[in-house]
Amino acid sequence: MDSKAPKPHFPIFIFLFILFSVFACSTPSWFPIKKGPPHKAKMKELLDKEVIIIDRQEYVKVQNPRASEGTDQPKYLYIPVDEYLSKKENFTLPTTLKETKKGASMVSTIPTPPSTEREILPTSITLSAIPNLKRKVMVAHFDDRTTSTDEVFGDWVAQKLTQEVIRRSLQILFVDYQMIKEFLEKRGFLLADLEKLKVLHLLNEVFGIHAIVAGELSGPYVFTTKGSKDQEETSSAIIKIEMRVVDTFSGKTIKSLSANNPIIATKEKGSFSEEKAKGKAIDLTISDLSRLLSKELEELDWFCRIAKVDGEEVYINAGKLTGLKVGDVMEVLRPGAPGERGEVKGKIQISAIFGIDASVGKLIQGKKPDENDILKLAKREGS
Repeated sequence: MDSKAPKPHFPIFIFLFILFSVFACSTPSWFPIKKGPPHKAKMKELLDKEVIIIDRQEYVKVQNPRASEGTDQPKYLYIPVDEYLSKKENFTLPTTLKETKKGASMVSTIPTPPSTEREILPTSITLSAIPNLKRKVMVAHFDDRTTSTDEVFGDWVAQKLTQEVIRRSLQILFVDYQMIKEFLEKRGFLLADLEKLKVLHLLNEVFGIHAIVAGELSGPYVFTTKGSKDQEETSSAIIKIEMRVVDTFSGKTIKSLSANNPIIATKEKGSFSEEKAKGKAIDLTISDLSRLLSKELEELDWFCRIAKVDGEEVYINAGKLTGLKVGDVMEVLRPGAPGERGEVKGKIQISAIFGIDASVGKLIQGKKPDENDILKLAKREGS
């Protein structure tokens, strides 16, 4: 693959190009939503239905029987395949509505693009309402200085750190590291390029990532005292973890954090004392780091990006998972010099939430926005 990365706006266009389903026939392996021929779609009950894969599960896209009740009802629903097959009658439109739709198709064979219609997430996915907007963060593999040939331990420590931050804070939304790794590899970037300004900007523009967390670990080092014949062996361990929080917008390291455990607190005796001491050392160190990291990430400046402009429709790379709601008013800012925001251009109001974490809005004030313009929450009117 050519080592030269495409211009930043190109992958954003492709990203939304794929996300809205109607503009492409397939999606890359790293993306959670796909259109294609799932095995269940071959069943005769689904031959005339659109089956979509979301996070490796199959859903049937159907018209909402209650859509005519008011504007608060979405036009389409995504129903798990098994649920649809067992309750097909619940998702069947009245005969008169079917006839109307059939008659309308004789006038025009061009369907209305789903990007202009309100859709909701699958009924089996539960998303809790949060009062504030989540910062998107990616935790990279931690380099293991002790056993550089084995990357599993560094991955495991990064995963435990992520889980602990999630337990402590509701304001952080972690982006899957493996997905980002595959995304960059397909564009000719190495993992060593992760903290380069060009790559950081790409992650911010395509995925809306605010910061990446990268680091190194040393240890755990185990100290064991062999007891006499009648005494059990005693083990203690120590580990040091260093990490940095890198802002994807400015490309700067905004905070460096480091922690190690008190060795006396890891003292263990008897069988498997070495492994128990290692576990304690890791847990104690991650507990300290997660507290510090949570505080730093919660203080990150929140913003998102305009991913695509299509006529009056403005597509945004943040949505329900992030915490945006229909009715929210967003201020549009032109990107300035690297790491800076430029002039205020106008305001956009969110008109629909769709997909995994995306939304669409319309300009209500000011100049027409452009792709990659920055959006800040101006007024919380959503519900």
